[in-house]
Amino acid sequence: MSETRSDGELLRAVAADGDRRAFEELYRRYAPWLTARLRGRCADAGVVDDVVQETFLAIWRGKARYREQGHGEDAAGWLWRIGSRRLIDALRGDGARGRLRQALARLRHRDEASAEERVLAGVEHGDLAGALVRLSPELRAVLQATVIDGLTTREAAVLLGIPPGTVKTRAMRARKQLREALA
Repeated sequence: MSETRSDGELLRAVAADGDRRAFEELYRRYAPWLTARLRGRCADAGVVDDVVQETFLAIWRGKARYREQGHGEDAAGWLWRIGSRRLIDALRGDGARGRLRQALARLRHRDEASAEERVLAGVEHGDLAGALVRLSPELRAVLQATVIDGLTTREAAVLLGIPPGTVKTRAMRARKQLREALA
């Protein structure tokens, strides 16, 4: 079969028929992308690799079902939602030790901008790029988790290792600073 199947076709084949080739193609297509994206959120490569495996196992075992709709999300967005929630679960289970490891990793790499931070900073819509760059890393992280990744306040709190109230406060401060900068 030399014809490339769409993501929806692959996902339907996996769900309906347990098509191993479709699953392998889906994995080859998205595992590297999901791994890179999750590594932007977690410095522990072992945890990220486990989360990627758990994400794809959930698809293979039918625990995660893709519902393709004309106006629905794409396969990448669907996979990101599953992976990011599994990462939150992994970090939540790791408790204080995991939060400490994340804090140390952030301190080690705080001068290195992630790919997403570079994209945010590189937005070419006038003052928005400058306004985003001027936000503190803590405020940018909350915006990234809640706005770009679409996480709930509670999920962002677990991912960032801060209380939900702090997420809300930082999101409010970030919006206020952006409004002032763009006014």
